[in-house]
Amino acid sequence: MDAKYNPLFESFTFRSGVKLENRVVMAPMTNWSSNLDGTVSDAEIDYYSRRAGGVGLVITACTNVSVNGQGFHGEFAGFSDEMIPSLARLATTIKEKGSKAVLQIFHGGRQCPPELVNGDVVSASAVPTDDGKVTPRALSDEEILAIIQDFSEVTRRAIEAGYDGVEIHGANNYLIHQFFSGFTNRREDRWGGNVENRLAFPLAVVDAVKKAVAEYAKGPFLVGYRLSPEEPEDEGITMKDTFVLLDALAKKDLDYIHVSLMDFWSEPRRGVEGKGLSRMELIRDHVGKRVPIMGVGSIQTADDGLKALEIGIPLIALGRELIAEPDWVEKIQSGREEDIATTVSREAQEVLVVPDPLWQAIIGSPGWFPVV
Repeated sequence: MDAKYNPLFESFTFRSGVKLENRVVMAPMTNWSSNLDGTVSDAEIDYYSRRAGGVGLVITACTNVSVNGQGFHGEFAGFSDEMIPSLARLATTIKEKGSKAVLQIFHGGRQCPPELVNGDVVSASAVPTDDGKVTPRALSDEEILAIIQDFSEVTRRAIEAGYDGVEIHGANNYLIHQFFSGFTNRREDRWGGNVENRLAFPLAVVDAVKKAVAEYAKGPFLVGYRLSPEEPEDEGITMKDTFVLLDALAKKDLDYIHVSLMDFWSEPRRGVEGKGLSRMELIRDHVGKRVPIMGVGSIQTADDGLKALEIGIPLIALGRELIAEPDWVEKIQSGREEDIATTVSREAQEVLVVPDPLWQAIIGSPGWFPVV
C-alpha cells in the first residue's frame, strides 16, 4: 500500500468505547429489497456481505421504529420484537465480515407512502408534500410521546440483535428533520415555534435512545445522529439553525454526527456570511472539537478520501461509491487504488451483488449514478 494512504487505515475509538479498524464507513442507503413481511431478505444479506469486509463500520439502511413510520417499499422493519431475529441476521452478517454494525433508526413522517401506513400520513404539521399529493396529519402530543418511546424500544431491539450501535436519522426530510424545520413544523405548542422548541423532538429522541443504551447495553454501544444542514425553502433549515442544533447535540455525549450531503465539498446557501468555507468545514469549525464528524458525499477515489480526512474530518462514509466498487478498501490496501471503479456498468449487477429493486433504480435514475 502507498504510505500516503495510511491515514485512511488508522483505528478510531468512539467515546462509547466502540473501536473501528479504519476510518472508512459504509453509508446507509435504501435498497427497497426487504421481504413483504418486513424481514431482511436473502438479497439484502448478500448485498451487505459483499461490502462489509473492508470498511470499519457499516451503517444499515433505515428501519422504521413505528408501524406508521415506513418510508419506503421494501424496507426492513424494527417496530416489534418479532423483528429481532431478522435484525440479528443482518448484524451477524456484517460482523462476521469484520466490520462494526450500526442500525439506522427513523420514522418517515410525511414522506411515508400512504399505501404503507393505511393512508394515515403524519408529521409535525399539516404541510403538503413537495409534489402536493399528500397532506399529512399533525401528530398529537400523546402520539409524539409514543413515537419517542418507539425510538427507545428499537434501540433495545438493536442491542438484543447484536448491533454495535444505532444512528438516529435526523436528516433527509424524515420525521425528526420535519420537526426541526421551520418549513414543515408550524406548531404553536411545546414542539414548535422558535428554533429551541423545534429542537424539542429531536433532543427527546436522543435522550430516549441514550436512556435505553444505559439500561440495556452490557458493553460499548454507540449512538450517532445524522443531519441535513440546509433546506432550499425560505422557511427551512439554514446553517445558522444547524449551528444551534449542533450545539445542542454536542451536549448529549454522542459518538458522532453524520452530515448528510450529496457533495462533501458543497457550499452553504445562507445563514453564514463571508467565510468562503464548505458546509463540512463550517461544521468542523463549529463543533468538530466537541464531537467527531462523519462526512459523506461524492467521495470516489482514494485521494478523495484522503483529502476529506486531511481537513480534519475523522470519518468518511461511502454510499454510491461502495455500490460501484465493493472492494474500495481492499484495492487501496493492496496498492491497486488506480483500479477503483467510479462508474457502474449496465452489465455488472451480478458481479456487484446488487438487489433487483436497487439496480432498477440505479439504471432508471439518470444522474444518480455514473452509469456506462
